[in-house]
Amino acid sequence: MDRTGVVVVGGGPAGMVAGLVLARAGVEVTVLEKHGDFLRDFRGDTVHASTLTLLDELGLGPSFARVPHQLVDRVQVLLDSGPETVADLKRLPGAHQHIAFVPQWDFLDLLADAGRREPTFRLRMDTEVTGLVTAGAKVTGVRYRTADGGTGELAADLVIAADGRNSLVRDQAGLPVRSFGAPMDVWWFRLPRNREELDGATGRFSRGHGLVLINRGDYFQCAYLIRKGADAALRAEGVEAFRQRMVGLVPWLEERIGAIGSLDDVKLLDVKLDRLRRWHRDGLLCIGDAAHAMSPIGGVGINLAVQDAVAAARYVAGPLRRGSLTPKVLAKVRRRRWFPTAVTQALQRRVQDTFLKPTLAGTSRIAQGRVPAPIRLVRRFPWLRVVPGYLVAIGPLPEHAPEFARRAPESIERT
Repeated sequence: MDRTGVVVVGGGPAGMVAGLVLARAGVEVTVLEKHGDFLRDFRGDTVHASTLTLLDELGLGPSFARVPHQLVDRVQVLLDSGPETVADLKRLPGAHQHIAFVPQWDFLDLLADAGRREPTFRLRMDTEVTGLVTAGAKVTGVRYRTADGGTGELAADLVIAADGRNSLVRDQAGLPVRSFGAPMDVWWFRLPRNREELDGATGRFSRGHGLVLINRGDYFQCAYLIRKGADAALRAEGVEAFRQRMVGLVPWLEERIGAIGSLDDVKLLDVKLDRLRRWHRDGLLCIGDAAHAMSPIGGVGINLAVQDAVAAARYVAGPLRRGSLTPKVLAKVRRRRWFPTAVTQALQRRVQDTFLKPTLAGTSRIAQGRVPAPIRLVRRFPWLRVVPGYLVAIGPLPEHAPEFARRAPESIERT
């Protein structure tokens, strides 16, 4: 059996950040990613202001700046009267008054390149974790299968589950989950965008459905909100019915909706909102969506996952080096991250219950063509727009890179 200090299951943002920060502490880390590359579409592409600050602290700011991306400094709702700004990021504290939209594969490649510069970091692609190795109640490693059908085991002092909302690791660990439910699912697709059209992220809602258009340069990344469990019935109606619904929501999409050739171009996101009651057991720690699946409201899932990874690395690095890691240490990660997770999920639940659920049912003010009270309030007091801007772009209790992980940008350039 091979051995490593920490095995990180999943090469998403949480797993890659955890692996990089731990490797910079001198901990031997192996990240296992089941796919052969990061080139998968319709994953979260948001890099929030607090994550951009973290990249600066890690010395990766200049590298990120070279990756093609779009900056968004406001969130809008498209009313009958035109766009209405509901979240203003230009007033945020710090160096980043914006959110960056970048293909997630570019973001992960950046983190992987930084990890490979560390002598204790290993990334193994095409390696799917199939189960846990245990000794009594303690998790001591993982079983895996490679793309060529080979199998093996990897022993570790700690297994970090960063394998997403459908985490196999957390299921096999038997950790209890509290589910909050969601009234909607999301269809993801792309449509061409003309220059000088809607900037930032813009939502358009009507009776029974809603559409969010995110500026990605020459195209819109689109999120179409549907009632929970309605995917099969809507697909059965066919692509032409879908096109008509989109044009009904945003008439000027008519000239480009033909880019959706069939509903195979539309991908389903099964929305979940849940949280583990306990994030660890002896030898195992869950972070990111494996610990708390977030709604796509605000696009904050990646931000929360990255913050989890930083906090986890800060707490476990020293005990791992000293050989003194205990369940009490792992419990500190949940205690640290519970507040921002619970607050964010409470806000998402509030939006679901008071806005999205009645909108999808056709009973909300905005679905009936009227202006909701929160929008009337920010019209009267524009400075209030900074509050949702802060909650989305920075969030409660942002984490910062520990001193042992910080690098000057020029030192990264030289390596």
